[in-house]
Amino acid sequence: MVKITDVARRAGVSPSTVSYALSGKRPISEETRQRVEEAIRELGYRPHAGARALAGRRSNVLALVVPLRAGIHVPTVMRFAVSVVTTARRHDHDVLLLTQEEGEEGLHRVADTALVDGLVMMDVQLDDPRLPLVRSLDLPSVLIGLPASCAGLTCVDLDFQAAGEVCVEHLARLGHRSVALIGSPPEVYVRRTAFAQRVVQGFTAAADRAGMSSTVHPCEPGAAREVAERLLRDQPALTGVVVHNEALLEPLLDAFADLGLRVPADLSLTAICPDELAESTHPPITSVSLPTEEVGTRAVELLMKKLDGTPVAESTLLPPRMTERGSTGARTLT
Repeated sequence: MVKITDVARRAGVSPSTVSYALSGKRPISEETRQRVEEAIRELGYRPHAGARALAGRRSNVLALVVPLRAGIHVPTVMRFAVSVVTTARRHDHDVLLLTQEEGEEGLHRVADTALVDGLVMMDVQLDDPRLPLVRSLDLPSVLIGLPASCAGLTCVDLDFQAAGEVCVEHLARLGHRSVALIGSPPEVYVRRTAFAQRVVQGFTAAADRAGMSSTVHPCEPGAAREVAERLLRDQPALTGVVVHNEALLEPLLDAFADLGLRVPADLSLTAICPDELAESTHPPITSVSLPTEEVGTRAVELLMKKLDGTPVAESTLLPPRMTERGSTGARTLT
């Protein structure tokens, strides 16, 4: 196996100079760089992924930054990740998955080592502390998520605000006048995670426009029965529920059934979730699809355009698509 010391010997330089030529960490003369490149070609040296950024060449690796914080629904995150990986492979790129909560330090480490050609970043907050650094890095990036300001960024996501509105508007057309949103775990809202906040904004705005009474309930995993009981106690006229918490969908259906409520005869239920989940429950859930595959694909394609120097829009929002199933019906007058 050819080693970096063999390349240094052939080029007549030190091993550290070869390392600098590969990583770009320190400037070297063009003449020296050419000698190193010639030695690499002659010897057939294959540098590691982080060193392939030689003379502007790409590493053919993308970073997917998705810190696995409290309250994250891992199965849904993995749906996005699979889409990113699959699309990256079609563009001859591998994906480095970064799951640790490292903030700016982790982004600096990846950018400074020339390990990747670009970043796809998930779990974006409305006022994400990482964004000033992302804007300043000389590294193309795409956010899966819509922060408070997209200026200087490239963002793609489902239009979660419109998704919240669509769910409420559907219930309003069916005659429901009292609705509740059962949302993500509380820590997701404390972090001001963008998708969760925007669903609340859309849900509340649509309910207000329709003159409906509405409440919002963050919900921990395992608390389906508790939140169902609280809803019936505090909102006795409730006939419509929007769920934006994939892990709670089936437990909520069981909890409402245990409390004597029939879906949809007594309570109409809609959700924002993957179609596969909505179709697997009993009854199947009227839902706004969570387009994980399309969002992941769009993110990588936007990043590829940026790597090629093609201008892209600051934000790309996918319109919500609702599919009516058996969990919603007209409000029953009593």
